[in-house]
Order: sequence, then structure tokens, then C-alpha cells
Amino acid sequence: MLDVVYLDNTLKSWLLAFAIAVGSVVLARLVYWSIQKTIKSYTKKTDNDLDFIIIDMLEEPLSFALSLIGIWFAIDVLSINDGVRKFVDSTFYFLVIFNIAWFATRLLDAIVEKYIAPKVQESETDLDDILLPIIKKLINFSIWAITIIIGIDNAGYNVTTMITSLGIGGLVFALAAKDAVSNLFGGFIIFSDKPFNINERIILNGFEGYVREIGLRSTKLETLDGRMVTMPNSKVTDNPVLNVSREKGRKVKFYLGLTYDTQPKDMQKAKDILTEIVEENEHTQDAVIAFDSFGDFSLNILVIYWIKKGSAIAATNDAINMKILEKFNAEKLDFAFPTQTIIMQKD
Repeated sequence: MLDVVYLDNTLKSWLLAFAIAVGSVVLARLVYWSIQKTIKSYTKKTDNDLDFIIIDMLEEPLSFALSLIGIWFAIDVLSINDGVRKFVDSTFYFLVIFNIAWFATRLLDAIVEKYIAPKVQESETDLDDILLPIIKKLINFSIWAITIIIGIDNAGYNVTTMITSLGIGGLVFALAAKDAVSNLFGGFIIFSDKPFNINERIILNGFEGYVREIGLRSTKLETLDGRMVTMPNSKVTDNPVLNVSREKGRKVKFYLGLTYDTQPKDMQKAKDILTEIVEENEHTQDAVIAFDSFGDFSLNILVIYWIKKGSAIAATNDAINMKILEKFNAEKLDFAFPTQTIIMQKD
């Protein structure tokens, strides 16, 4: 029965191939488990963290590599035609290169997060905070690009000929990449002009929040309600940017209306009270208080002051307004509200 032939191979050959494939997967899982329970436990106890990082990043690619080797041997015991054999070999070559690139990028990311990122966060300048993720992405992109080129070359294709033969397709691709190039140049403009830095609060294209990441393609903004907005750099450079974090202070301007029966001495008293309130508050400066206009329903006092940089805006406004309400009520200064006087003429 084992000598029965299916697709040019005996049942015995199929069972042997299946056993090798399954056995390799089981072996890969055992190796993975062994690394988890023994080697990683040992490296955790060493003074050097690098050996633990290497083992931690190697365990999954190593398990994948063992599975690949086993499956390749499983296929090798079968009789297959030259065309299928060439396709299988090319596929496995590509997967091996892919596995190496996977390990390299994992190891790079882990080393950056462990050793380089903490040093960058400790530095006083924000430039390295911006450049680090960009450099990391460029290196990862380069690794994967080289992997794809090597994989295509090992598959028997001439990469140079493929690139040269793109022709019209290359032109179409260039047109399609126009936005990507615009975003790339937008990123360089942001780096050079520095309209904002990481963690600064800005208002951009209708969104207000904190800058969390500046990349070559896009800028990420965390809005005040905690949502992340990703905006192409070309849009960033094409729109006005209001940098809230760099303001010297927050200007506050409003009008207070008093009733029309307010006497001149009471109007002066109201102005003096407002000046005193603003000047006594430690978070405000540069008060401007003026009897501004005769309104339709009120005598209007213009109030302008600046909240100092770094002060809590809402809390400062609350303190100022509470003081105004308290002192105006104590001095019996009446706030105006829309009223109408109707004169009835008798016949």
C-alpha cells in the first residue's frame, strides 16, 4: 500500500515528507520554548543587557528558520519537475533572506529603544528626538529594500533590466509619487524652519493639540481630547501654523456693561476696581481699562489684560471674574442687560 504512487511520488514518500515538515515545526517550537525557559532566564541575570536583547530578538526568527529548513528537506525527498523545483528554491531563498532582514530590523529597534532612545530623551535639544525615528525608519527601509532586491535577483530576474524596462510605467510611478515627494520636502522644511517642536501645542488646519511626532512623510498631532491626527507634511507647510506654546502670554479681552443710570463717580469706581483686580493677580499683567462706548443698552467698559506664559488660563480667568462679581455687587454697581422702555401716548 505504501508503494502506491500519487503525483509521481509513492505514499511512503508523501508520509515521510509530511513527517519531516511536522517534525521541523515541532522542533522549532521546542527550541523556542527552550530559549524562553533556559537561555533567556540565564541572560536576564547577566550584567550586560545586550545578550538578552539578542536572544529575545533571535528566538522567533530562529524558530522560523528551523521550520523553513525542515519544510525544504521535506520537499527535497519528493520527486518534482525542474520548473516546480526552481520555483520552490527561489521561494525558499527569498524567505531565508526575509528572515535575516526580519531579525536585523527587530534587533535594530530593540537596541535603539534600550540604549539610544533614553540618551536622546535626556538631551536638552528636540532635534535628536525628531531625527531618531526618521533615521530608524530610513535604516529599516534600506534593509527591506536590499532584501527585496536580493530576493528578486535570486529568483532569476535581472533587477537592472527590470528598472530600465519600466518606461512609461516609471513615468506613471513618478507622477503617483508626486505627493510623497511633496511630503518629503515638507518634512525638510519643518526641520529647517522649526515652526514647532515635539510636545509643543499648536493649532493647525482646524486642529489644536500637541505635536507627538515629526516624520519625513507626516506629522502626528494629539488633539486636546486625546485623538491622534496624522497630517501629511505638504498640508502642514501649506497652512498657517499657530504655535500656542511660544506665545508670550494669553490676551483676554471683554466688555462689561453698566446700566445707563450709572453716575460718573460710579463709572470711575468701576474702572478703579477692575484695574486693582487685574494688577493684584499674580498671573496677569498689562491691564487696559477704559470707558469705551455708549451701547444700545449699557455703558461699556473695555477690559484687556494678559495672562502670563505658563499660568493656568481657565483658573486665572475664573479668579478674575469671581473677584469682579464679588466687588461689583458689594459696591452696588449694576450690570446692564437688554431692556426696552415703551412710552404710551394718550389720545
